[in-house]
Amino acid sequence: MNPLALLIILALGGSVAAGSVRIVNQSDEALVEMLGRYNGKKLKPGLNFTLPFLERVVYKQTLRERVIDVPPQQCVTRDNVSISADAVVYWRIVDLEKAYYKVQNLQSAMVNLVLTQIRSEMGKLELDETFTARSEINELLLRELDISTDPWGVKVTRVELRDIVPSKAVQESMELQMSAERRKRASVLTSEGEREAAVNSARGKAESQLLAAEAQQKASILEAEAEQKSIVLRAQGVRQEQVLKAQATAEAMKVIAHTLRTDPDARDALQFLLAQNYLEMGLKVGTSGSSKVMFMDPRSIPATLEGMQSIVGDLSQGEDGKLG
Repeated sequence: MNPLALLIILALGGSVAAGSVRIVNQSDEALVEMLGRYNGKKLKPGLNFTLPFLERVVYKQTLRERVIDVPPQQCVTRDNVSISADAVVYWRIVDLEKAYYKVQNLQSAMVNLVLTQIRSEMGKLELDETFTARSEINELLLRELDISTDPWGVKVTRVELRDIVPSKAVQESMELQMSAERRKRASVLTSEGEREAAVNSARGKAESQLLAAEAQQKASILEAEAEQKSIVLRAQGVRQEQVLKAQATAEAMKVIAHTLRTDPDARDALQFLLAQNYLEMGLKVGTSGSSKVMFMDPRSIPATLEGMQSIVGDLSQGEDGKLG
């Protein structure tokens, strides 16, 4: 055999053999068609062989999770406010056969589907809800996209809205509204502070007046009790003094009666002293500045003296009877 022909045959055989060897990386898969028809053959990670000229690799893709950066999309909310929203979608292929044969240009189809779902969900909400219900929107988008991409052999694992930006006019209106809201809150806080201060001041004054009234009441009670005790003590002192005077008078009367009974001359002396005191009293009454004219019958003087003498006699007799 001609050496040149042999070399050509060996080169062709080598190229055919090299063309039949396929190496697939880890986490990747490849679809193989035989004469333009897919018979279910897939190349797994590692070293694989195909039939030269009959089989060819038509689609090779990774099964790892990937990210689609969705560009900003103009949306209109339920209250007719224009906003711009973008998102990030995390997804991976779970069925390589569906991803290739069920849809053409899988990633472009997913981007358009995400944009459509964002516009749809934003149109169901008002502007304020788009800022406060972001987690709920993410969950809704995830559920809807996962259902929509299931026929394509795709699993959507996570959807995150990144920026929700209203139009410039809306932003200015929101800034004015927030400024007004802040001023309102400041006014409310100031009024509440003033009210609390007034309430505390009034409460303090009321408590002070109450304490003063209670103190005055207690002082009045103590003063009344002291006055009552003083009156009782004075009454007791007066009564005791009267008792002592009465006792002293009784003792004096006893002494006088005893003296009159034992000493005959004392009776005449007592009668003389009584008569003298009676006459001196008349003189004092007559000489006083406010005195009146008093007429005294001279004949009544002996009768008066006799009356005093009878009093003294009765006193001595009474004392004698007590002593007897």
